[in-house]
Amino acid sequence: MIVLKIGGSVITAKERPMTAREEEIGRIAEEIASSRVRRLVLVHGGGSFGHPLAKQYGIGEGYRSEAQLLGVSRIHGAMATLNRMVVEALTALGVPAIGVSPSSFIVADGGRMGPVDLAIILGLVDKGMIPVLYGDIVLDRSMGFSIISGDQLASRLSVELKASRLLFGVDVDGVYTSNPKLAPEARLIERLPLSKLKGILMVGEALTTDVTGGMLGKVSEASRAAEAGIEVLIFNAMKPENIYRALRGEDVRGTLILR
Repeated sequence: MIVLKIGGSVITAKERPMTAREEEIGRIAEEIASSRVRRLVLVHGGGSFGHPLAKQYGIGEGYRSEAQLLGVSRIHGAMATLNRMVVEALTALGVPAIGVSPSSFIVADGGRMGPVDLAIILGLVDKGMIPVLYGDIVLDRSMGFSIISGDQLASRLSVELKASRLLFGVDVDGVYTSNPKLAPEARLIERLPLSKLKGILMVGEALTTDVTGGMLGKVSEASRAAEAGIEVLIFNAMKPENIYRALRGEDVRGTLILR
């Protein structure tokens, strides 16, 4: 079992609301198809489809007024639209993918996923299908509504499904000593033991609106899977063939998070 998370910055133009990178989505679908990996769960981020709307309606702070309800609907609808594009790119290549809405089976508490029944996800995988999930807005017991990031979802799925590997495809080569988009002297951290994780303060920040934590949040979620003994790799999904190689277990430049 492999869980692959593709960042919203890879499949959308995060600086332009509701803009998908259709060529990148197609390329990613081709790499997944050619890898011939079938025990796979795919999760994708929201990018410019989810984050700007979440910020506009203040969903990150929880439910406060009825004025936010339209935002809940719009955020979920935008994410479902992006999800459909990813699923259609896969099915066009003969990959039996199926979109699964996290809000249909997840209830959070304080922004964290509560107990979940993953029988449907596991059943789909066992039948040879690839469930495609995404960061979504869900009911929250203490906040009314909250956003479950694709990173949190991917990490939790990898633990619950006892995956052998968790792969995070992002738009940089991995975790750096500082933001590589702003600091030329930034160095890639190729091996990141959990014992040193808390001492890494500058792991880069999102350059555009990201209500789910950017790289710091990604590393935090990844550490939960690594603690469970799952191999975690953060790598650059923008580089052609990297997804294919990562799925096949071949060497890929990136950051390996170690227990």
